[in-house]
Amino acid sequence: MLHGRAKEQAKIDRLLEDVRSGRSGTLVIRGPAGIGKSALLEYAAGQAAGMRVLRGVGIESEAALPFAALHLLLRSGLDRIHALPDAQATALSGALGLCDAPPDSRFLVGLATLSLLSEVGGDGALICLIDDAQWFDQASLDALVFAARRLEADGVAMIFAARPDFHATGLPELRLDGLDSTAAAALLPVDLPPQVRARLIQESDGNPLALIELPAALSPEQRAGRLSPVGAMPVADRVQEAFHAQMAELPELARTALLIAAAGGSGELATLVAAGASLHGLELAERSRLIEIRGSTVGFRHPLIRAAAYQRAPVSQRLAVHRALAEALSSTTAPDAADRGAWHLAAAALGPDEDVAQQLEEAAGRARTRGGHAAMAAAYERAAELTAEPVRRSARLAAAALAASDAGLMGRAAALADNATPDVNEPTMIVALTQVRAHREFELGSPLAAGRIIMDTVPRVAAHATDQASWLLVEAVRCAWFAGDARLAEQAAATLHALPGSPLVSQAIGLTRLLRGDIPGGIKLITEVLDAPALAELGVPGLTFTAGVCLPAGRAAFCEEIAGRVVAECQQSGMAGWLAFALQDQGFAQGLLGRYGEALATLDAGLRLATDLGHEQRVTQLTCCIAWVLAHQADVPGCREKAEEGVRRADEQGLVLAATIGRWALGRLELAQGHPDAALRQLEAVPPVGIGVLCAADQVEAAVRSDQPDRAKEPLDRYLTWARQVRQPASDAIALRCRALVDQDEAHFVDAARLHASDDQPYEQARTRLAYGEWLRRARRRADARAELRGALQIFDRLGAELWARRARAELRATGDVPAAPRKAGDPLSVLTPQEREVVRLAAGGASNRDIGAQLFLSPRTVGYHLYKAFPKLGISSRSQLAAIVRSRFIEG
Repeated sequence: MLHGRAKEQAKIDRLLEDVRSGRSGTLVIRGPAGIGKSALLEYAAGQAAGMRVLRGVGIESEAALPFAALHLLLRSGLDRIHALPDAQATALSGALGLCDAPPDSRFLVGLATLSLLSEVGGDGALICLIDDAQWFDQASLDALVFAARRLEADGVAMIFAARPDFHATGLPELRLDGLDSTAAAALLPVDLPPQVRARLIQESDGNPLALIELPAALSPEQRAGRLSPVGAMPVADRVQEAFHAQMAELPELARTALLIAAAGGSGELATLVAAGASLHGLELAERSRLIEIRGSTVGFRHPLIRAAAYQRAPVSQRLAVHRALAEALSSTTAPDAADRGAWHLAAAALGPDEDVAQQLEEAAGRARTRGGHAAMAAAYERAAELTAEPVRRSARLAAAALAASDAGLMGRAAALADNATPDVNEPTMIVALTQVRAHREFELGSPLAAGRIIMDTVPRVAAHATDQASWLLVEAVRCAWFAGDARLAEQAAATLHALPGSPLVSQAIGLTRLLRGDIPGGIKLITEVLDAPALAELGVPGLTFTAGVCLPAGRAAFCEEIAGRVVAECQQSGMAGWLAFALQDQGFAQGLLGRYGEALATLDAGLRLATDLGHEQRVTQLTCCIAWVLAHQADVPGCREKAEEGVRRADEQGLVLAATIGRWALGRLELAQGHPDAALRQLEAVPPVGIGVLCAADQVEAAVRSDQPDRAKEPLDRYLTWARQVRQPASDAIALRCRALVDQDEAHFVDAARLHASDDQPYEQARTRLAYGEWLRRARRRADARAELRGALQIFDRLGAELWARRARAELRATGDVPAAPRKAGDPLSVLTPQEREVVRLAAGGASNRDIGAQLFLSPRTVGYHLYKAFPKLGISSRSQLAAIVRSRFIEG
């Protein structure tokens, strides 16, 4: 029976209820040692009648062994691994050491974990109980949290129990505090004097374990109330002291057995005995309720008992036990025996030891083959600590930094890179370390600071490797572009001029010219490269850079095409960081092309991935892009909230590019609502250089509609200059619309409409027809106005640009016409959520549920659930009808 936890129990009951009904849920129970987290997990297990239960527990000494905790949790369900898609089955098998194939990425392992949990649950329900999650190895934790964030309709519950310093962003939490005085009193022996009971309740802070264990450690004087029952120390320390006292009463062979079990970690009985643990000593410890022996496994009743058994022993005895465990493991054939043995030898080392460092380096190599990058980083870092020779030490620190970066541990990676860099002389390693430090600064600090880190390194690389120096300088220009900093870009470009040319070098120099306001010079360089065949030879980083460069060159369709290639490559190879980047470019390009439903689905996928990765800057960029798409739709509060939040964060982080998109979103939102003065304030806050030229057309319209034509001159000249250089039908048509608004010249409207007939941006065509229709109405040519306004309304309706459709309807009513009711005739998918939309699009293309799940990081069962919800919304009853629905959307579009 649990005392004082009725609310917590009710929350678990609701979670299990949801799971039984086919939904999924996650809960992270956080609190200090002894507060009752494990007891709540036991309660959940007791309430899970008819459900399959998987259990795992973190062991501090195994936190450096990749996927050890995941293997422990999933081992009873591994017989279903063959039911996973081949790539996922291979990745998970490789991660768990069941085959020699290395996993392609940690995200593929996470997706395989999600699929396996769904598969193990079958048609019933599954609950995963994860205790001491703070001690799970990072690779296991990444996979489980990845899966937990994506549980939807799988009938799976995951409950994590962890200490307060455990963090799993995005998962619901339950914080446990101490029991109230009534519940606390119920745990104390009834024979204690009232003053002793009151003091124990007060000093225990309501900690259940302290309330249970401290009374047994009281002396007769303390029990009688003649001495203070507790000392002045934290609750956990007091409980540990109580366990120390309990152990002190045991014979030496029992205390030795407890020490070996505490140092051993895994609890394998055979290994503990081989290291010197007496079976009789273990039995005595079990009778004292300090450990439990289940079959061939020894486990401590509570982590504080393990800590007490280890910390009470003298240092010399601890070192001897670690050496004995390493010796015992050397004679076993377990897959992770060599790794565990290496770590025991490292724990026994008192100073530099090249033999042990070499064994840890070999353990890091094995971790690499299993995709355990965090474990790999830990092994290399400890190997470096045991290395006396400076250059070799730095090389191992460098390897640790790169592994930590691959694990997504950017702060740790940057710290390791800082320590390694001074003594590393190999150009390839210097470039890699610089990218680690710059990447961390770009995603968690500011792009300007990231660019400066790169520039400080270039001289060390340029003398030995010009190609690698060129790539670093291109990266510095990318940082400058996001920061809107022309000085940094010019510094990098000046060095690039002296190095061999390449498509990326030309693009970087072109961006630099745009940042300093040289539109003709910048666009000329960029467009020459975009039309060159050499782009086909670029890898993912280069293609991602190129996709971003397409936007200021007015090539939205080409941006979407290139970004789509990058997305496909990243999804296949598991390059998650670049995937989030590419999804941003792809989604924004889809928005520029007027495909708002697709754009929101793409950007939402990028946002969820960037959140998983902890890439704060990417989250800000994607938030502003989503706001920009929403500016065309009916969700005014949603757009404003995202845009204002995105702009605030962008300003704090020095992300001028993101702030530009966010302010453009706010300006376009105000313009769509008929608030030109407010729109003009937002748009005039956008820097006139860089990508800011794209919103100059809206600035012109806002100035004209607010009766301030003098404020339209500069943005008009800027946009006309840009349009003359990019030479695209859409930009030429928009330029003519702007001239028509400023000059009030019908000929420009007519020419603009003619050019729109051959462009790829229907939204801009509708804007032109709306502006022309308004002009015709004011000229009292109502019949002509109605034709243009009806055409604009039809396009806005089809695109789902609801705010602009309202304006077109209002203008039509002003001509005396009765416009059709709001509709999205050309987009039958508009009734779907972004997630449903993506699932339907892929299903219509013939992809199976497994294939769709692999692309969208969902379980096959969740994919089926989204299709189940989408069918009635679309008015269909079978999968075979999807292709016609989706095809009609594009034909009518």
